[in-house]
Amino acid sequence: MSGIEARVYLDTSALLPYYRPEPMSDAVQQLLQTVTTPVGISLLTETELASALARLVRTEELTEPQAHRIFHTFEDDMRSGLFRRMPIAAAQFKKARGWLLGRRTTLRTLDALHLACSHASGMVLLSADATLCAAAQMLGVSCRQVTA
Repeated sequence: MSGIEARVYLDTSALLPYYRPEPMSDAVQQLLQTVTTPVGISLLTETELASALARLVRTEELTEPQAHRIFHTFEDDMRSGLFRRMPIAAAQFKKARGWLLGRRTTLRTLDALHLACSHASGMVLLSADATLCAAAQMLGVSCRQVTA
């Protein structure tokens, strides 16, 4: 995967492989090494990351210490400026609600919010979720699917 010149917003499906070995980890790591501006995320991304780590501990795919180390590394990366928290305000909720009410896609609530956040910020959404990327294309929102 080549680098991206535009400002980018990572959803959780693209963020988690940066911190945990997965098939697309190399692609995400290479991409983040080529981005010169802070990568956009949101409180939703952070919350979903915490949820994913909790699930991985419950399913014994990670240990508690590993999960803590991943989240602390993520927090260090936030402090270093690798990531920039983008707001999710009422306007993004309304945009997501409108897309959902339009029933043109199979978007689910949280994915619609990620899409609205990246759209409002003028950022390219980077996601490993093919369904989300297909919905973005249908709605005319810039999205790039991260693949292994």
